[in-house]
Amino acid sequence: MKISDDIHNYYEKLVIQQFSQLKVEEKYDQDFIADLTCVVLNQLPARYIRHEVDMAFYLPASDRFEMENKVDIAIKKALEFMHSQGKGVES
Repeated sequence: MKISDDIHNYYEKLVIQQFSQLKVEEKYDQDFIADLTCVVLNQLPARYIRHEVDMAFYLPASDRFEMENKVDIAIKKALEFMHSQGKGVES
């Protein structure tokens, strides 16, 4: 059995959006970003979906706010962790 390519973790989208706002790609190289993404996502619960429109329609604003807050906290913790490991010298 193969799981559909359409299924993905909704938190991935939220992490990418927050990375964009923080201009992560301007500050770090791709290897650092890949590691950072793993550290961030490993702190978050999985929320699998097939269609973005379903989340937009059925997700209450309070749940979306809570999810975005979890992403913000996870990114801050992950950056602290990565920097404490001597990784991610900003350019």
